Amino acid sequence: LGNLTNLTHIRLNYNQLIGEIPSEIGNLVNLEILKFYNNQFTGEIPSEIGNLTKLTSLILDHNQLSGEIPSTIGNLTNLTDLRLFFNQLTGAIPSWIGNLTNLTHELNLSYNQLTGEIPPEIGNLTKLISLILEENPLSGEIPSTIGNLVDLDILHLGHNNLSGEIPSEIGNLINLNYLSLDNNELTGQIPNSICNLTLNFSDIHFIIHSNKLCPPYPSCIEVL
Repeated sequence: LGNLTNLTHIRLNYNQLIGEIPSEIGNLVNLEILKFYNNQFTGEIPSEIGNLTKLTSLILDHNQLSGEIPSTIGNLTNLTDLRLFFNQLTGAIPSWIGNLTNLTHELNLSYNQLTGEIPPEIGNLTKLISLILEENPLSGEIPSTIGNLVDLDILHLGHNNLSGEIPSEIGNLINLNYLSLDNNELTGQIPNSICNLTLNFSDIHFIIHSNKLCPPYPSCIEVL
C-alpha cells in the first residue's frame, strides 16, 4: 500500500478478502472513497484510518469487523457517507459522531453489538438524509436533539432496547418518508407532534409496534 499514495478511490467489494484491514491503509492520504463491503475482513478497524482526512465515503459493511469504532474516525470531517453495518462492532456510539457535520447521505451502524445511549451530539448532523441504527442493544432515551435532523428521509431505530417517551421534537422531521421505532421499550403516549409528519401512517413506512405505548393516540395514527 505504501506505493499507492496517489490513489483517490479504492473499491474492493463482493470479494472473499480475509484477514485484517492493514494499518498501512492510513498512508493513502489522498483517498476520497474507501469501499470494502461484502468481504470477510476481521479484527478491528485500524485507527490509522483517521489519517484519511480527504475521505468522503467510508463503506465497510457486511464484514466481520470487531472492537470499538476508533475515535480517529472523528477526524474524517469530510465524510458524507459512513456505513459500518452488519459487522460485530461493540462499545458505544461515540459522542464525536457529532463532529461529522458533512454527513449527508447515510449514517448506518445497524446490525452490530453497540451498547449505551444514542449520544445527543447526533443532533449536529443536520444535513443527514438517512440514520439507521437498528438491531443493536442500544438503551436509554431517544435524544430530543434528533429533532434537529430536519432533512432526514429515513429514521430507523427499531430492534433496540430504547426506553422512555418518544420526544415531541420528532415532529420536526417533516421530510421523513420512513420511521421505524418498533421492538423497543418505549413508554408513555405518542406525541401529538408526530402528526406534523407527512408519511403514510397506515402502511409499512411507519412501524411502531412492540413497545409499551399507551392511549390516547394522536388522531393521525390509524394502525399501531
